[in-house]
Amino acid sequence: MLPASIQITGELLSAAEVQDICESLKEDSVRLLSVRGCQLSDRDFGRVCRSVAESHSLAQLNLNLGVVSSISRTRHLADALKTNRSLQTLFLHGSPLLDAGLVTLNSALSTHPTLVCLDLGDCMLGDEALALICGMLPPDGAKSGLKELTLSANPGISSKGWARLAIAVAHSSQLRVLNLDYNPLGDQIAGMLAVAVASSRTLEVLDLEGTGLTNQSAQVFLDMVENYPTSLRVLVLAENDISPELQQQICDLLSEGEDDDDRDAPPLQSGPASSALLPIRDKYQPMRDKYQPPAWLQHSNSSPQMVLLTSGLGESLLAETEM
Repeated sequence: MLPASIQITGELLSAAEVQDICESLKEDSVRLLSVRGCQLSDRDFGRVCRSVAESHSLAQLNLNLGVVSSISRTRHLADALKTNRSLQTLFLHGSPLLDAGLVTLNSALSTHPTLVCLDLGDCMLGDEALALICGMLPPDGAKSGLKELTLSANPGISSKGWARLAIAVAHSSQLRVLNLDYNPLGDQIAGMLAVAVASSRTLEVLDLEGTGLTNQSAQVFLDMVENYPTSLRVLVLAENDISPELQQQICDLLSEGEDDDDRDAPPLQSGPASSALLPIRDKYQPMRDKYQPPAWLQHSNSSPQMVLLTSGLGESLLAETEM
């Protein structure tokens, strides 16, 4: 029997429901497990984690919106990840991990052999946690690392911390998607990120929605995509104080780069298409929980139409783990 998915949102899970989930995991009949926003006892959470540890089929685990609500649950999850060898995508968006939680998870995350997508948005992280995350972006192919990283809405991270991330991104050998939306970055950090993007040979998607940017940042990105070769294909600048004209210029240049890549790409072989051969525009579709704008963010003059997506969107990196 082919592995299936279990997706439950915002419910109070009974002991019987948890038992069914655990049995399915142990039978290797689940490829995607999502219990985002669900309530369950600490005992039942521990049971689920032990079953995750035993599963050989689970590729995507969604614990968004407060499911990992204490340090004891974080320890249960860390223990599960140390044993599990199949997980590719882990969503923890909206979990009050704090730096202490990331310290607890770090060893399991950084040594997991198949984990490539990690969502730590709105997890109340600071510089200590970010330093550990940078270690998950190795500078060469000798060590496995993340291909997609979400750090949305972690305002406790300082400028020094973001600068450290920019350096790690510049040298990462695998990172393709970076979501930093709704962090108070400002133009200075955006400039550092532009240098990182220009240096990276792999980064294709950068989400800077609602990060306090102005035309100054947009001009830097415009100069970069206009004058230097880059792997970047998608840049999101919505909800910033950036003129629609600058946004459109950047969008047009990124679109031109995609068209050139399509012309240069060899024809695909007939038969079932491999998702690894699809261009990023046919993969990127945000499946994470998009953070709502915080109170400190001033409303920008950009419209929702100014999200800089260079073309139609299809199956994402994250969705590669789904059936």
